[in-house]
Order: sequence, then structure tokens, then C-alpha cells
Amino acid sequence: MTFDLYRDAHGIPHLRAGDVLALARAQGRVTARDRAWQLEVERHRVRGTTAAFLGREALPWDRFARRARLEDTARRCHAALEERDPETAAWVRAYVEGVNEGLAAGARRAPEFARTGLAPGRWEPWTPFGVWLGTHILFAGFPAKLWREEVVRHLGPEAVGLFAADGPGTAGSNGWLVTGARTATGQAVIAGDPHRFIEEPGVYQQIRLACPEFDVLGLAVPGVPGIAHFAHTGTVAWAITNAMADYQDLYRERLRRTPDGVEALDPDGTWRPAPAHTETIEVAGAEGRPEEVEVIETARGPVVIGSPPPHGTTPAAGPEADPCAPLALRHPPRVTGDLGFGALLPLLRARRVADVDRAFDRWAEPVNVVLAADTEGGTLHRVAGRVPVRAAANRVRPVPAWEPGHEWTGWHETPYGDLDDGLAVMANQRGPAAPLGTEFAPPHRADRIRALLGGRPRWRAADMPEIHTDTHLASAAPLLDHLAALDGLAPAPAALRERLLRWDRRMAADSTDAAAYAAVRGALVRRLAAEPAFAVLADPPAYPEVFQPWLALLPRVGLALEHLLTAPDLYGIDRPALVRAALEETAATLGEGVTWGDTHRLAPWRALPPEAPGEAPQEPGLSGDHDCALSTSSVPGLTDLAARASAARYVWDLARREDSRWVVPFGACGVPGDPHHRDQLPLWLTGGLAPVVTDWTLLTEEDVDHEDVDHE
Repeated sequence: MTFDLYRDAHGIPHLRAGDVLALARAQGRVTARDRAWQLEVERHRVRGTTAAFLGREALPWDRFARRARLEDTARRCHAALEERDPETAAWVRAYVEGVNEGLAAGARRAPEFARTGLAPGRWEPWTPFGVWLGTHILFAGFPAKLWREEVVRHLGPEAVGLFAADGPGTAGSNGWLVTGARTATGQAVIAGDPHRFIEEPGVYQQIRLACPEFDVLGLAVPGVPGIAHFAHTGTVAWAITNAMADYQDLYRERLRRTPDGVEALDPDGTWRPAPAHTETIEVAGAEGRPEEVEVIETARGPVVIGSPPPHGTTPAAGPEADPCAPLALRHPPRVTGDLGFGALLPLLRARRVADVDRAFDRWAEPVNVVLAADTEGGTLHRVAGRVPVRAAANRVRPVPAWEPGHEWTGWHETPYGDLDDGLAVMANQRGPAAPLGTEFAPPHRADRIRALLGGRPRWRAADMPEIHTDTHLASAAPLLDHLAALDGLAPAPAALRERLLRWDRRMAADSTDAAAYAAVRGALVRRLAAEPAFAVLADPPAYPEVFQPWLALLPRVGLALEHLLTAPDLYGIDRPALVRAALEETAATLGEGVTWGDTHRLAPWRALPPEAPGEAPQEPGLSGDHDCALSTSSVPGLTDLAARASAARYVWDLARREDSRWVVPFGACGVPGDPHHRDQLPLWLTGGLAPVVTDWTLLTEEDVDHEDVDHE
């Protein structure tokens, strides 16, 4: 295999090869060398085998991966692509060959392999499909349907809206397009930042891929070939955000055991066989007893919660009888055998907006809002992905599998959006995807970004960090309104209230007022959650651990605080009294000089935590909050630590690609101790962006060490 590898000052790989297949192989090989540990963790995650080297704490995910049949779905999607699109299948296979060639060298660099005793395994042609599936299977948040079921069961259907994501600040992504009519160059600029759980190594890989057919740079998903989400080809650029569409269903199943196996009751009243088998999960460590998992699949999909009752026992008829009755997951890739990989090569080959549009017609998972622009003035604002047509009830709560009327009957046409005054903004709010979803992010981020963009007549790519780093918190208004209405306060709470009412509503890391606001907010959330009306939700059914984050009461109250404070009535709860008590508590306990950044610190996820607490780097304090354009999400009432934030920032300039900019939270390399492991963190913290280098002569060529390759 012949290819050229160059790197810029931040170690970002720029790859050049003679054809598409050689380039894919080079991408796989370099990714394996830079991120071997990350790739191996992802490979094991899709197979449900992470507990074999990470221990018992990894079991919840492994159980879910086995029961959801992630590996089998990945295999199906690969087989279908080979039949439907052999060119793309061969391209994916070339990437996998590169990964296998580079893994051994990458593993020798990564200390995690020695620490866990893990040897790098062999990637299969279907493994990238599994990585994509494992990354996005929980992305659409189908476990929220379990939460809504609990809310209805305890409070009634009218309470569902109180906790809807329109009111709280669910994290998502920002993206905006400024047409040439609004820029200094006369060419469009696309910018934004995906908000995801911050992982080390990062979930996005900065990379450039060049061959005679194309020269594309952008943010790739390690383990998947090409550049799907955010890219610039030189003549066209695109970006995405989560559309907040609902395309995964949960079916409450009636299962029974017979001498021949497991049966499920179908909508026509017939009991039919549900294939079932048992798998064993190996577990590392002193308590590493293997665990058996029963894997069952009905006509709806894999059973991800619950199991059939013992033979001879009558299955429960509904959630009132058994809230933990078996639940099957139905989602498009399992039904169609298509993950949308057919879009990846056409995206790399795109020259104009029309090419991007046609490529995204093949998109499947996850459902996204897309913005694109080209050098000829073309623009695109659309939804891409596969959303089933079915009953409205399916989109809200688990539905009974044995009742007719909940079948999938086709696929929605994906809507297109408009540009307004030369602008388009996507921030997970209600927009073109509104007909396809149930809950959306509140409008605060989108409204703020649009207001900022409207604040000047002409924009340059270099101006975009002003928007990336804006910390104004519009969602503070309801709590501040309640504070303003209080009277008869003691001196200390009164002084704190006046200070908060004068606050500029910016969640800056060095702000003591932002810290005080967050402390009052947290105290109020805890009090609301303790109210008897809501306390009944504190102990959800014993669903598998992987679903518990969606069912935890404190985060739900914290994220729904706007709705809870502005609803006409709240089950007779004396909200002014709770606000008063929260203010008084904070006035008595808040330390002098405490800033928001003192407690609002980055909390990245690592597959392998440090052996000792002192080995973990001291993570920095952050500006922003969940509803700021600078979205750094904490869990009000529980912790100020931020596990979710900008997983990357980008600015694509259509006038001059070399004026584009990008940054990730840590660095281009996944190897601890490497100079490029965390070298972008200072930029990321301050809102800075690294230059996108396009001139090959300004890059440093790296020898491709063929002796490092494992040959069969």
C-alpha cells in the first residue's frame, strides 16, 4: 500500500493516496496507530465484551449490547451493503484492512493495553457498522419513553408536558449558515459545534483525505471510514445537528415459555415463536464470574428489557400489572439492514450542494438536520434520515405489541427548511424536523445565535468564536422572576437576591454571580424533587442500569425547571416558598469568592479510569451552561461538573478553505503522553480555533514505517 502521511503543528493527519481504496486503507491504518485503544474499546462495545477487560462496571452496557443484538445488526447491514452497493462495501473493507495493519503498532504505543492485559483483536468488514450503531443506538433517546410511562403512571398524561425537553435544556448541537450576502467575502460560512459526552480520546477525529477524486477535510468518527458529519471539500461544505426526530419504538410484549422455547403474542391474537438463545459474558477481576444473558427477539425487535415468566405462568397484561414487563426495541437499521453507509462515498465526492443533497437521500441513522453551502452560492437546509410512519402513541410511550394499530406502515419524507435573511440556524429546536419528533430542545440557543448573527451586517470566518463562546443564559428568567417577587427577606438573602437581579445572566467561569445563581437553582431543584407530588418518581422500576440516566428524578426536575416554574399550577406546590428556602440556604452556605468555574469543571469519560485518583489530570473550570450557545451541561441539583460540551468546533469558509478553523477538546492523538494528546485543550477552553492547513508544503511529512505493519 502506498500513501503519503503529513501532519500539521497539532499532529492532525493529512493523507494522500493514488485511489479511493488506498486512501481508505491509509485512513484505517493511521487511525489505528493514533487511537488503537479507542478503536478496540469500540470493537468490544458492539460485541458486548468490554467487561472481559474493564470489569464488572462495564456489564450494563454489555448486557444491553447483547440483548439489542448490535453485532448481528452490524453484520446484517454489512451483508446488505455488499449486495446493494459493492463499491462502498469494498471501500469499507479497505478501511478495515488498514485498521488491522496498524493496530499492533498502535497497541504498542497505548499503555492501556498493557494495563488491562488486552491484546488487539481483528476487525471484521462489519466492525465499522457496529461502531456507528453502538455510537448512535441511544442517540435518539428511546429510554425517554420509559420516563414518560412513569410520569403517566404516577401523575397522569397531563404531566408529561411538564418534563418535556422543550422546557429543559437538553444538550444537542449548534450549527449556523451565513450566506454570501451576509459575509465580507461574498461566500458562505458554516460554523457550529456538536455537543456530546466528552470522551478522552475524543469522539471526533480531525483528518484530511486526498486522492485524485477528491480532497476533503473534516471531523471523522474513529472506526468509520470517510467524513460523514462535518466536512469541507473545497467547493462545498456541510454540517449536521441532531434533528430530535423520534424513530425508535418500544413495544410492551406478552411472552410465554413453552416446552419448545419462547413465544410472543402478535397483534392478530396468535402466539408465535420468538427466537431465543443464551450468551455468556466474561468478566475480568476478582469478582469476575461469567454472566449469562438470554437474548430474545420478537417480530417487533430484540427484547431489551425483561424476560418471559416461568413456564406455566400467565404473562402480565399491561404496565399496571407489571411495569417491568418485557419491552422490545424496533429501530430502522434492524428492520432495513441499512445504516446509511451508502451516503459516505458520495459525500466525499460532492462538488456542489446538489451532490450533498443527493448523498443525504441515502442517509439513515441517526436522523439529522443538514446545512450545506457551495462556492456557486448554493445552499441546503434539510432533514436527513429514516423515520417510520406509525401511530402517534408509538412516539410517546411503550405501546402494546399484542394490539393492532402500532405497526410501521412506511417512511416519512424528510422535510426541507428555508433560510431567513441569509441565515439558517439549527440548535435542536423545533424547525423543519418538527413533524418527525416529540420533544425538542428549547429555543434559547437557536434564538440567541440568530440574534447574535443579526447584530452585524457582515461576518467573517474569524468572527465565529464570538458565537461559539457566548454565555448568555436566557433560561434563567423564570427563576429570577420568582426571586424578584419575594418580599420580607432577611438581610443576607435580600442582598443575594439583589445581586442576582443585577447579574448580566452570563455563565462565565470567573463569575461569582453565575456560581450563586447555579447554587440557588440546585437548591431549588432538590426541594422540588422532594415534594410528595414528584417524590413518587424517585424510585423507578428496576429497569436495566443502562437506562437509569433517563429515569433519574433530580436531573429530570433540573432540566424541566423552566416548565415547573411557569406552569399555571403545580400540584399545589408552594413554589414561592421553595424559592425562598433555596435562596436562604444559598445565602447561608455559599462560600465567599466562589466562581462558576470552581465547581463547573470538565468531567470527561474514560473507558479505563486512572488507577489512583491523583493520576487523573486536574480538569479545568468551564464557562457556559446547558442553554448557552457555549453549551457545557451540568446536572442542576446533582452536580456542577460538565460531562457534555462541545466535542469539536468548526468554521468552514467557502471563500478560502485555508481560512477555515477547527478544534477538539483534547488533541489529535489518543495516546497518553503524546505531545498531541491534549495540546488543543488550551485553545478549546478559550474559544480559540486551530488553523486548517491546506498547503501540503506547510505540512510535515511523516515516514510511513512499513515494518510496523502486521502482515498475514
